[in-house]
Order: sequence, then C-alpha cells, then structure tokens
Amino acid sequence: MLCAAVAVAGALGWGAESSRAADNGGWIDLTGGGDLSGWRKPWGAWAQAGDARLRPGNSRLLEPVPGRGTIVNGPDGRTSNLLSAESFGDVEVHLEFLIPQGSNSGVKLEGLYEVQIMDTRAKGDRGLKGSDCGGIYPRAELLPRYRYLDEGHAPARNAAGAAGEWQSMDIVFKAPRFDRSGKKTANARMEKVVLNGITIHEDVELGSPTGHAWRLPESAKGPLMLQADHGPVAFRNIRVRKRG
Repeated sequence: MLCAAVAVAGALGWGAESSRAADNGGWIDLTGGGDLSGWRKPWGAWAQAGDARLRPGNSRLLEPVPGRGTIVNGPDGRTSNLLSAESFGDVEVHLEFLIPQGSNSGVKLEGLYEVQIMDTRAKGDRGLKGSDCGGIYPRAELLPRYRYLDEGHAPARNAAGAAGEWQSMDIVFKAPRFDRSGKKTANARMEKVVLNGITIHEDVELGSPTGHAWRLPESAKGPLMLQADHGPVAFRNIRVRKRG
C-alpha cells in the first residue's frame, strides 16, 4: 500500500494552495483550517480539534479539545497514516506535535525517510539511537519478526520534550537525484533537523529509505507522511516550502 501511495504523482486541487503559498513566503499550510483536504484519502479516524491534551485518568491517550487547527489520529490513537495530496522533492518542513506517555509516531519525507517521534524524554543524552525521538529511523526487517538492521542516525542531543507538551520540529530535506535513465546519482540527505529549537542533525546522507521500506524504490518526489498507526499523536502548524 505504501508503494502504491508513494507512486501516486500530482496534486489534487492545489491551485488555490499554490496561490496562497506565493503570498506566504512560499509556505504551504497542510494543517487545514476546517478539513483534511491537503491530505489524500482515506483519512481514517483523523479529526480536527482546537487542541489536544492527555486524557484524564489515562496518560497514554489523548483527548481532543473542540475547535480547529489541530489534527488528532482518532480516539484510540491508531488509524491510517496521512499522505499529503501534493508530492515534494527538496523541501523544508515545519510542524508541531504532541504525544502522550509511551507513544510513537514519525514524519516521513517522500513517505520513505523517517524522522522519529517518540516519548523518550526520560532517557537523557546517553546511548541515543535512531529509534529515539528526533532520530533518523534505522533500517529494519518486518518479517518473520520486526528487527533493526542498524542503529539509524541518533540525534546529537536528547531534545525531546515531555509527554503531553507541544513540541516543534523543523526539517530541511534534499531529495535523491537521478539521471535521465532513472539511475540514482546522489543519495537523499537530511540537511538539517531541529527539534524544539535544538539542531540534532546536519547533512546526514541516507543511502536508502528507512525502516522496513529500505528496499522500496526511491524517487525524486513523494508525499509527506505522518505516521498514525503506532500510537496517539496530534499535529498542528504543519507547513512545507519547496526549495529550489
């Protein structure tokens, strides 16, 4: 399913968004003021809210606050991953996220290269791995049991905030390059990742996609993906800006 989604090219109804982006320094708002039109269906249990907070009596779940401007991945925190309607190559991404205790999510450039979101504030700075919050996720095998093939790229520091607090992430991504025959000539790169105002990655080369997607074909463009099937998460202020 991921292969098929990543292979889908073109934007759906993006003329108005492109026009607004030109008036906003090139930034495209993907949060949505009242709907999820910036994202490809199916939307699953994703819903708009005004805010999100830890659910009273269960700090491992989120409770949406009525309103608009925040998106939450359903009452149980497990639903369809979101793929942006438009595909991007070189791009800057800004977003804010909130997770409860023990939760796990991620932001995937082109649907393939993941920056991890995880409740790992309590871990401190020692022994950080790519599977910790802000890490560039390891390659992995899905079957016969899920296992890592490497440690990914650990964040330079543990910049994660506490569960239940809004956190910010900024990513500058350079897409892989291909010649006219389709042969890859340069790997993708995370040029910079900033978590909660702290630079945790600079100029990291990615020889392949991350996670169990590492065998999937790469391309010059793909959708931004928000992971929603590993635990509760809320996002707001999701913005992208094309580079070059």
